[in-house]
Amino acid sequence: MATDEVVALSDKTSVGMPIRNLIGLIGAVCVGAWAFFGVQERLNIVETNQILMQADVTKNSIFSEKWPRGELGSLPADAEQFMLIEHLSGEFEKLLNNIENGNAPFDRQQALTLDFYRQRIEALEEKVEILKDKMAQIKFSNGAH
Repeated sequence: MATDEVVALSDKTSVGMPIRNLIGLIGAVCVGAWAFFGVQERLNIVETNQILMQADVTKNSIFSEKWPRGELGSLPADAEQFMLIEHLSGEFEKLLNNIENGNAPFDRQQALTLDFYRQRIEALEEKVEILKDKMAQIKFSNGAH
């Protein structure tokens, strides 16, 4: 073949190729296309998972910063505890005012017990006074003789 020959290609140009090579070439193109789209789909799945995880991390970061500060609300149990604390605080204030004003509340059993001890103390004080008087009389009568 001479180097001056020009190859002319047109829609009527025929190519001589064994059918086995043509089937192999078509098979290789199909396998290549299948592999490319498989890798592309896998990349799409990984990218979607990464975007979803990033959104979760962002939400978690916001939650972990704002929840302790009370910016995202509170649990119902916390609200109930706060209400109980407020109620008990009010009751404590009432009791403190009553005690300061001398109106400390006692239940019946405590009042009975306090009355019992008050009566016992008064009775003992009377007996001590009687004994003092007797001792004074004895000293006076001993000193007078």
